[in-house]
Amino acid sequence: MKIGFIGAGNMGGALATAAAKAVGGDHLLIADANAEKAASLAATIGATAVDNATVAAGCDYIFLGVKPQMMQAMLTDLKPYLNGNPVLITMAAGLTTDQIRAWAGDLPVIRIMPNTPVAVGEGMTLYAATPDVSAPQLEGFVAMMAQSGKLCALPESLIDAGCALSGCGPAFAYLFIEAMAAGGVEKGLSREQSLQLAAQTVLGAAQMILQTGRDPIALKDAVCSPGGATLQGVAALERGNLHETVTSAIDAAYKRTLELKG
Repeated sequence: MKIGFIGAGNMGGALATAAAKAVGGDHLLIADANAEKAASLAATIGATAVDNATVAAGCDYIFLGVKPQMMQAMLTDLKPYLNGNPVLITMAAGLTTDQIRAWAGDLPVIRIMPNTPVAVGEGMTLYAATPDVSAPQLEGFVAMMAQSGKLCALPESLIDAGCALSGCGPAFAYLFIEAMAAGGVEKGLSREQSLQLAAQTVLGAAQMILQTGRDPIALKDAVCSPGGATLQGVAALERGNLHETVTSAIDAAYKRTLELKG
């Protein structure tokens, strides 16, 4: 199995690194408009740096990590080289699988929306596959992405909604962690201590949900002793309309996503 990456930017590089951990760098080909960037990434993960045409002609899976406005021209140039029914994996925001197929030919396509924590193996990647992606091809995709974090299959019609949550969500989480850490600094903790406490606390709380499957409200109630400190803190968050503010942020991100699609 050969896996190609066209585009060695932050997200493409993070996914290539995850794929190298899962299947071995010797299975990967890396291409980028900046040949030095491709060579640097390839050397780091044990892959091979090549050009776009070599990726197109020789890979079973091809990650398309270029900007949306560059996609049509790139696929038009590569179309003569796309032999052997490769699976095209697009991460370009706003571009549908139908658009990719129109530009590249009737090839199997998987549309993905990863988030930035894939860089540390804790990402959330949404994906939607066209019907002609075979079961073995889909299994191969899931296997190569195993080291990037978690994956969630969605109908393509829900990808934009999911992206407003998991794609934009890390920024919202960083703001919450920063606010928690600022509160710790105000009470005498160092900034380093406060950030560590806040980040680990949010990580642990998230793992409690993922590993136990319990509802977050039930978990919140379990921490809140009657008349205790946590209850007073939760009451302050509720007075500040935390729930409404966060859901409004998801709504705003979703609406902007739709605007960008035109």
